[in-house]
Formats: sequence, C-alpha cells, structure tokens
Amino acid sequence: MIAFGRLLLDSLRDLAPIILVVGFFQIVVLQQPFPDLGRTVFGLAAVLIGLSLFIRGLEIGLFPIGESMAGAFANKGNVFWLLAFAFALGFGTTVAEPALIAVAAEAAAVKAAEGALPGGEGAQQAYALGLRYTVAVSVGSAIVLGVLRILKGWPIQYLIIGGYVLIVVLTQFAPREIIGIAYDSGGVTTSTITVPLVTALGIGLSTVIKGRNPLIDGFGLIAFASLTPILFVLLYGMVV
Repeated sequence: MIAFGRLLLDSLRDLAPIILVVGFFQIVVLQQPFPDLGRTVFGLAAVLIGLSLFIRGLEIGLFPIGESMAGAFANKGNVFWLLAFAFALGFGTTVAEPALIAVAAEAAAVKAAEGALPGGEGAQQAYALGLRYTVAVSVGSAIVLGVLRILKGWPIQYLIIGGYVLIVVLTQFAPREIIGIAYDSGGVTTSTITVPLVTALGIGLSTVIKGRNPLIDGFGLIAFASLTPILFVLLYGMVV
C-alpha cells in the first residue's frame, strides 16, 4: 500500500505540469471558472489512478515477460522463430493501438468528406482498415530490422539516415493528401501498447547475446517503429 501511494505521488508529479498549464490559462488568461469542476477533478483522479496502475503493470508484467521471451528465443538459437516473434509482436501491438485506430478513422472520414473516397461508410471503413494494417505491417517489419541490427551489430545511425533519405525522396512523389497522414502515422505507433513490449524485446535480446551492450544495442527499436510507418503509408497513398 505504501509503494502504491509512492507511485501515486510520482504520477501526480508527472501530471503536475499539465494541471498547472490548464489551470493557469483557464483561470488567469481566460479568467473563467472551470465549466464543471467536479467532473474535472473526478477525471483527473481517474487519470492519476489509471496512470499509476499502468506503470505498475509495466513493471510487474509487460517488461519482464518481454525480456524473458526475447532471451528464451535467443537461447533457442532459432533465428527464424525469433524474427517471426518480432514481426508478430510489432504487428499485434500496433494494430490494437488506440491512437492509430483513431487517426485512421479520422483520415478516412476527412477523405470521404472531401469527396476523394466514394462508396459510403463501407469505403471509409475499408480505407481506415487498410491504413491500420499498412502501419501494423510496417512496424512488424521495423522490429524485424531492429532485431537483425542487434544480432548483426549494425550501426543504427546509417539505417536511420538511409530511411529518412528515402522518406524525403518518396515525399516528392506521394499524393499531397497522404503526406501529413504518413508523417503522423510514425508518431501514433509509439504509444502505450507498443513501446513497453518493443523496448523489453530489445533489452532482453541485447542482454542475452554475447558482445551486445543493453544500453547501446538494446534501444533503437522504437526509432525504427517511428520511421517505417512513414515509408509504408507514403507507398500506400501512391498505390491506393
């Protein structure tokens, strides 16, 4: 109970800047009371408790299982199953990402409102689903690339630079209406579900494999997961 109370205090400290900013602009700048103070306080308390439970869940559940599974696959010595697990992990966590679902649905709705997506609600759902699966496949591919980098010891900077050079080139040829969506897709993949498991995978692998440093080699998978969705969505826009 004491540990959870300490966790609540830590979460409150993390939320304090947001609370101060909202309170300052609402009271000092706008000079208006909160429209429903009771609901606001209740919502803040719910966020505080939810954030604390989420962080605790990461510590006791997701991080350990991610690291242990990565280590088990590495010790098994079967690269195929390790890469298959990496792809499935990236795909599965991304396709269920709430932020991606929201962005894909909003992109389909705006595209339909602009008249660029005929066919009614079914066409919107198909477009949003295609966008989600495109991003999910891209993240799965990114995790596979990141795992190969850890196994082979490739320098991360060259892969990142090459990826962004390719993005700049594709941007010149992609339809204008897909460019913003593509760049936003790189951000929504690095959210609450994907980041903990992917990070645990990288750390677990670099801990088990000889000659790898968890601090140097264990991180960087999230960078690939942010980069490849931009590439894939730009290509998706050019094809679809």
